[in-house]
Amino acid sequence: MRYDEFLAQVRERGEYQNRAEAEEVTRAVLSVLAARITPVKAQELAAQLPGPLGPVVAEAGEDPPETFGVEQFCAHVAELTNARPRTAEWDASAVLSTLAEAVSGGELNQLLSQLPSGYAALFGKVELSR
Repeated sequence: MRYDEFLAQVRERGEYQNRAEAEEVTRAVLSVLAARITPVKAQELAAQLPGPLGPVVAEAGEDPPETFGVEQFCAHVAELTNARPRTAEWDASAVLSTLAEAVSGGELNQLLSQLPSGYAALFGKVELSR
């Protein structure tokens, strides 16, 4: 998937007004995700992401992984995007469901294996009410 396709998919799923908003949310969600996974996994994930998204993940994933659940994940995203937690959950799902389609099945399985089971729902189709 190309960078512009990735952002277009996020924009559509998240119902964002423009590409810049989709890009801001994408960068925030991916940086929080990278902080949650191991540096090796962040590098592997970064290698499969299009355009400037790879470096976002690679740089944010350099430190040892933090341990936090879905609620804290969304709180971190909300902090970065100045959104409410429920909106941040919507944002996370828009980005992570697109990510799930952009990377290989093996990469997605390895990524999900590093996260508690509650995260899997964020990688599914966006069916939340905003």
